[in-house]
Amino acid sequence: MSAHSRPTRNRREFVADAFCGFGALALASLEARAAVKNPLAPKPPHMPAKAKSVIFLFMAGGPSQMETFDPKPMLNTLHGQKRPKSFGEAKYQFVAPNATLLGTKRTFAKYGKSGIEVSDLFPHMSTIVDEMAVLRACHGDMVVHSAAQYQLMTGRILPGFPNMGSWVTYGLGTESDSLPAYCVLPDPKGALEAGQPMYMQGFLPAVYQPTMLRSGAKPVLNLDLPGTITASQRKETLDLLRGLNEAGMKPGDAEMEARIASYDLAFRMQTEAPEAFDISKETEETKTLYGIGKKETDDYGRRCLLARRLVERGVRFTCVVSGGGPGNMQWDAHSDIEENHTRMAMHTDQPVTALIKDLKRRGLLESTLVVWGGEFGRSPESEGSKGRDHHNLGFSMWMAGGGIKGGQVIGSTDAIGLRAIERPMHFRDIHTTILHQLGLQQDALSYMHLGRRERLTEVHGEVIKEIV
Repeated sequence: MSAHSRPTRNRREFVADAFCGFGALALASLEARAAVKNPLAPKPPHMPAKAKSVIFLFMAGGPSQMETFDPKPMLNTLHGQKRPKSFGEAKYQFVAPNATLLGTKRTFAKYGKSGIEVSDLFPHMSTIVDEMAVLRACHGDMVVHSAAQYQLMTGRILPGFPNMGSWVTYGLGTESDSLPAYCVLPDPKGALEAGQPMYMQGFLPAVYQPTMLRSGAKPVLNLDLPGTITASQRKETLDLLRGLNEAGMKPGDAEMEARIASYDLAFRMQTEAPEAFDISKETEETKTLYGIGKKETDDYGRRCLLARRLVERGVRFTCVVSGGGPGNMQWDAHSDIEENHTRMAMHTDQPVTALIKDLKRRGLLESTLVVWGGEFGRSPESEGSKGRDHHNLGFSMWMAGGGIKGGQVIGSTDAIGLRAIERPMHFRDIHTTILHQLGLQQDALSYMHLGRRERLTEVHGEVIKEIV
């Protein structure tokens, strides 16, 4: 009898024969199922971490350093005069060659044990200065909104690169299995110049993309199960979809893995997440703290409170945007710095302060890094008669919580707020410091793309050691 047609004679030969037949199919099926793992499962950091999550309070449009955290008496002294040549040159979009310096109408006072100077735009924020490390010498490379927003969010001036939120979730995963790892809470008034790409995952696998939440009472539509569908019926549907997806799935298919993971997450969100998004269960004291119910602060207050609720449930990165729609609806004060910044500060000052205080009293501030800032600052020169143009050479941001040493000011701009001169901090230094607090090393957090090992910082950034 031919060896190719010999019948199985014992158990050992049965196992060997089965491996080449139906047994091989079963084994391949098991291996395929094992290959479908959750890419957002928690991962250990590269080094000891001080923070577990990040809330980025994005002041879109460019808050003025001279009207917020960087008092410049010299600017008022030189109001109405041409900028002295000793300060150097600056490139602007709309400031005319014959423009003169514009003094500020804001008043500054020292607050807290640290005595940090804060403008009267922020009466609430002035009460938390001892938690804040104010960075007065930030700078970037671009003076137009879109490119500056890309650089702030992704480390590059062009679209197509991953947002820092995507990088963080790629490096650490998430501690929540029923909520997205990375959420963006945009301003309901409209889109920004850089649009959706500045929040996206770029060339990273699709599973690291953000979840864009809506403002108002329903941040996620269709979150509740239809009245005629039970949870068990929805689970049967999900199991069928998973089986169909896995049946034709090739090993290493990141897009299909992301789709399967998104279906699983959607099911868990329908069963568990409605409670997370329901701020009606918060106490009246908490809602009042955030300014919910007041016309000026209701929207941003709701979104800041939601950010706190997401953090305490394990969401890794949350971006809460202030400013949306055209020009003056952002911190983009081309025509009237006083009107614009008074209005934008009124919307955000109380909610931002409430977020810091609420995180602290709940024991979450030490593990949550809060970052405040925009894509650039504003010009010392006037645009027209009362406005300020975009300005990338020196502006202010701040960090709090997440192991940051608050109650201090790092760096300075020159006497008129034109240029960062002492301890300048580029966006890549901001990014490196955020990663450092999360226990992520900028070189180790990398991804091979088009033959190049990419990272958030592009070239090396420096940790701002004074605040960590």
